[in-house]
Amino acid sequence: MTDLSNQKRIASEVLDCGVNRVWMDPEAAAEIAVAITRADIRELVEAGSIKAVPVKGVSRGRARIRDAKRKYGHRKGHGKRKGKQGARNPRKEQWMKKIRALRKELKQMREDGSLDRSTYCKVYRKAKGGEYRSVAHLKSHLESQKLIKHEE
Repeated sequence: MTDLSNQKRIASEVLDCGVNRVWMDPEAAAEIAVAITRADIRELVEAGSIKAVPVKGVSRGRARIRDAKRKYGHRKGHGKRKGKQGARNPRKEQWMKKIRALRKELKQMREDGSLDRSTYCKVYRKAKGGEYRSVAHLKSHLESQKLIKHEE
């Protein structure tokens, strides 16, 4: 077999890729051996005798499967953890999530008229003070204290 290293080098420059990514058709080896200029190589590229092999990438398939399992709750045991509980689920983020939900619910109740302004202000301050664990807790408190106005 003829030495096509020079053609491979020129082809890599023409195709703008590395030498190892240049593919040469073994059937057209004789034609490639005759090609000594860049123009000759370009013609062979157009003919399909020389191609650039696609870049190999790392597949995300396994990562997607793992993420799906983690979403489901698997692979999260003690042996897989590296930060303290407060680092994995910070208290501030927990608080932000809770207070935003409470404030959104309070605003909604005030707008639809089931909560008057003075009650809204009092309950808003209680929420700020950390009195309610969740939106459900807030609602049950308002129900038990009969602070919600129901439309008849």
